[in-house]
Amino acid sequence: MSSTQNPLREGLTHVATVPPFVLVIFGAGGDLTRRKLIPAIYNLMLDGLLPQEMAIVGFSRGDDTDETFRKMAHDAIEEFSRRPLEEDVWNTLQPMLHFVAADFDDAEAYKKLGTLLTKLDREAGTGGNRLFYCATPPSQYPVIAERLGAAGLNHARRDDSFVRLVVEKPFGHDTESAVALNRELHDVFEEGQIYRLDHYLGKETVQNILVFRFGNGIFEPVWNRQYIDHVQITVAESIGVGTRGGYYDHAGAARDMLQNHLMQLLALVAMEPPVAFSADAVRDEKVKVLRAIHPFTTREAVAESVRGQYEAGLVDGKDVPGYLDEVDVAADSRTETFVAARFLVDNWRWAGVPFYLRTGKRLAKRVSEIAIQFQRVPHRFFQSLDMPEIEPNVLTLRIQPDEGISLKFGAKVPGPTIRIQGVNMDFFYGSTFADQSPEAYERLVLDCLHGDSTLFTRHDEVETAWGLVSSLLNAWARETSPIPVYPAGSAGPEEAMALLEREGRRWRRL
Repeated sequence: MSSTQNPLREGLTHVATVPPFVLVIFGAGGDLTRRKLIPAIYNLMLDGLLPQEMAIVGFSRGDDTDETFRKMAHDAIEEFSRRPLEEDVWNTLQPMLHFVAADFDDAEAYKKLGTLLTKLDREAGTGGNRLFYCATPPSQYPVIAERLGAAGLNHARRDDSFVRLVVEKPFGHDTESAVALNRELHDVFEEGQIYRLDHYLGKETVQNILVFRFGNGIFEPVWNRQYIDHVQITVAESIGVGTRGGYYDHAGAARDMLQNHLMQLLALVAMEPPVAFSADAVRDEKVKVLRAIHPFTTREAVAESVRGQYEAGLVDGKDVPGYLDEVDVAADSRTETFVAARFLVDNWRWAGVPFYLRTGKRLAKRVSEIAIQFQRVPHRFFQSLDMPEIEPNVLTLRIQPDEGISLKFGAKVPGPTIRIQGVNMDFFYGSTFADQSPEAYERLVLDCLHGDSTLFTRHDEVETAWGLVSSLLNAWARETSPIPVYPAGSAGPEEAMALLEREGRRWRRL
């Protein structure tokens, strides 16, 4: 399909930032494709960031055809795109959509796929560039990779073309399975071809951590143990497990959120300045942070972590069931829906500074944030005025729902006497920048097509993070005492509060 055959709508800026390509989506009939991938492609096209020499191939079980796949894509854009569907842009995208109906382990189907890709290279000018996206259960990743290799689709056809494989988290369910998965993928693809995607790293505020830290000279000098008392990282959800009870009961909060999202945020906050803003330089520093955290012994896991399960309660004014009453959850399940843990980064910058991480479902509100609490002033010369103790400064990076940054500091309350009150300086993405923030998948898909793996996790990073979380899981498996519970709509189990209170600290209010 040439640019003369399919002109973009008038006024749509076309910026040739990405080479021609074919995107093959395995699991094209699933929610991830409908809710995220197809809308992401549409919005990138709307912004003029994709070439006209491109094609999207859906690969999935079922009896779909090109026409039914196109109908699904049209409906997905209408329902889930952050911007309305424009028919002239859709008319350009529609003929680029193709479908292969087959099982993921059907060897003949991969030969058929190879024939279609060759045809698209010839007719649409896609240049032999292929991005294979596994929007499937993780159990299918090795199957798809092996079949692609057997069909000879794992190598670029020319020196100036690329072949890349995208896999979504979770990357394994413990250290051993993560190592095994990496080995199976490496049997077919080189590490530089593999993009392990964690959608959290595509969020604007997460990306802004690097800019905030290393692009502003006033913060880096105080970003260490001499000035920072502790760090809190919170990813709280008000929703329950919903229809995912079967999956969640085998995963739990530690596997579902702690091993990936929260450990990634910790690494970005604690990493040293990279020698260059390149994928390997950034990821080298993240791995160093994770390696500086020692795995928990059984005794340490008991002392430094808390898990819990939500009971029935009230969320947003509505009664909700407890975890054990959710669909597909075992009546005697010991799976945690909440986890909090205290981590120490044993290096020069962070020695002695605790990082408190917590995540859970059915909590009081939905919020994701990083809060850096600075040490209290060393000399309180206002104490003679019989005032309450001055609150410490807190820098908060809000990831959701209101993306932005807040700095809390003490200020004098107007009046004839000295009274100090904590006030905030706030920055909000929504009110500061006129442009609507792109969805995380837009940025991450674009980076895959560019070949920029900065926001994707490397094999050693995955395995090191799993080593830390597996040490918790192994210790919990030996526990026989009842799991702490918390009412839905609360801030979590009381035991989590004690994790900080024993050191004279407290969690930020949800």
